[in-house]
Amino acid sequence: MPDRWRFVLITMAALIGVAVTLSLGRWQLQRATYKQELFDAVQRQQGLPPWGNADVAAVRPQAAPIAEATPWLHRPVQLKGHWIQGQTLYLDNRQMQGQPGFFVLTPLRLAAPHDDVVIAVQRGWVPRNFLDRTALPAVQTPEGLVTVEGRMEAAPSRLYEFGRAGADPDGQQSRIRQNVDIAEWALASGLPLRAWSLLQTGEAGEGLRRDWPVATAGVEKHHGYAFQWFGLAALITLLYVWFQIVRRFVRPRHVRS
Repeated sequence: MPDRWRFVLITMAALIGVAVTLSLGRWQLQRATYKQELFDAVQRQQGLPPWGNADVAAVRPQAAPIAEATPWLHRPVQLKGHWIQGQTLYLDNRQMQGQPGFFVLTPLRLAAPHDDVVIAVQRGWVPRNFLDRTALPAVQTPEGLVTVEGRMEAAPSRLYEFGRAGADPDGQQSRIRQNVDIAEWALASGLPLRAWSLLQTGEAGEGLRRDWPVATAGVEKHHGYAFQWFGLAALITLLYVWFQIVRRFVRPRHVRS
């Protein structure tokens, strides 16, 4: 291949490499900005005054999937209502502080005049019995009127499961589930459950721990990736300048002189 064409091809490859790496670096910075904006929005929501029963009852049932932009998502609440006895579910294979156990969910019926509203409450976490998988930990569910503090969240996150049988090995008889679908739960129980849930906060109590993970923006990872892409663009530029310009044009003239 003529030396001139080799120089043209190497130049084009270098330009493409720099353009691609710079584009990827900018994309990582955009991802970091997007996640920071989401985190700031969540922080603003959590800093708002808590809603009461009337405010929560006014939130219409969610027909479409809940998005991060949903205006009530992450909003603090302070609700009065009654636990629905006998409807508690235990989500298996959930961790808190690195320990495996269950997330405990119990429906809460709001106090009158909003008693037509029932909310699935993620009440907290309990450790599991490793000797007996089907044993349910002791959790107290008070009767009568209770006050629950927390924040409005989407339904509990889903874990991977091997088919529908893995979700409930006892054929809907066990209270232990791998995942919970609130719409299916509402249909099976006959309760008018809302499509979202309430994450209960506060001190440990009733046999439950509530050391929920603290959300972070996570922008450091994207900044690190952006630095790597920009560094690679700089490396390609330096190598091209040294081998294709300095050694090709500058140094030969210096030797001849």
